[in-house]
Amino acid sequence: MTTLSTKTRVIIDTDPGIDDAIALGFALAAKALDIKLITTVSGNVGIENVTNNALKLLKFWNQHVPVARGAAEPLLRKPMDASDVHGASGMRGYEFDGIQPDCLLEETALEAQRRVIMEGASAGEKTTLVTLGPLTNIALLLKAYPQVKEHIERIVMMGGALTRGNLGVMSEFNVGVDPEAAKIVFASGVHVAMVGLEVGDAARVMPEDIESIQNSGKSGDMLVKLLLNYRVHYQEEGFSMYDPTAVAYLLAPQMFETKDVFVDVECAGGLTAGCTVVDLAGYLGEKPNATVCVGVDQKAFRTWFVHQIQKCNVLDGSALAVEGVLLD
Repeated sequence: MTTLSTKTRVIIDTDPGIDDAIALGFALAAKALDIKLITTVSGNVGIENVTNNALKLLKFWNQHVPVARGAAEPLLRKPMDASDVHGASGMRGYEFDGIQPDCLLEETALEAQRRVIMEGASAGEKTTLVTLGPLTNIALLLKAYPQVKEHIERIVMMGGALTRGNLGVMSEFNVGVDPEAAKIVFASGVHVAMVGLEVGDAARVMPEDIESIQNSGKSGDMLVKLLLNYRVHYQEEGFSMYDPTAVAYLLAPQMFETKDVFVDVECAGGLTAGCTVVDLAGYLGEKPNATVCVGVDQKAFRTWFVHQIQKCNVLDGSALAVEGVLLD
């Protein structure tokens, strides 16, 4: 696997969330990424809990990255969450030792995102946005400050689906919670890399990996405890990963099969609101606005995942070094 030649300047927009926690750990451990800002958005649980969870994870991994609190509800719709899956706090299954309070900014996510992007522009750098939750914050940014668009390299999002959903019949959770926001993002002119539901379903960590991961260090123990509370019923066929696939695509895109296509979002349909309309066959005659992941090398992803856990153990101080070839 190849290594990125220079660090990628990144803002991570997230709603931790158990699989968000794994993705965030992988991003923090990646030497190829320069994470300038973490912004939070209501999604898996409410805004206060997801913000606290981001601060808990930063303390756990001994990292000091600015955090800005974002949207507490979708643009137009009533809030919904996935606390039945992630627990009331959003990270059921592990007791964290407090938060990193000095990382929380007084700025809103909207203002902090604009500032960080324009600071990059002043230095001649573009910023990549990595989104692991509903796209509310990003839609607000692109509408309030359209001048930032030319300074965004791309948006790498976990969300959407090629076929069926996991929130509604046709809607994946991150898009289905705020379809209007997703529609704005896809129509913005900023290139989107969409890592959707089917790829997450296929990107699995197998049961035989879990024990070795849990015994690999402090991070391995924490992440397995979260997983066992998150996907306990999937132990026999493996644990599907969702948010970590967005980070995987950013760091190791060669693991993924992709197509450049036009994507829009259905908002009006009474039965299909939140559906990502991925025009694989070009029926709509529109120019591609997204790179959509349509497949993943399952064996390569599994190897990559275990290796990233080892690197998280280095972050928390429970491992001194990572043996083997670095994959990012």
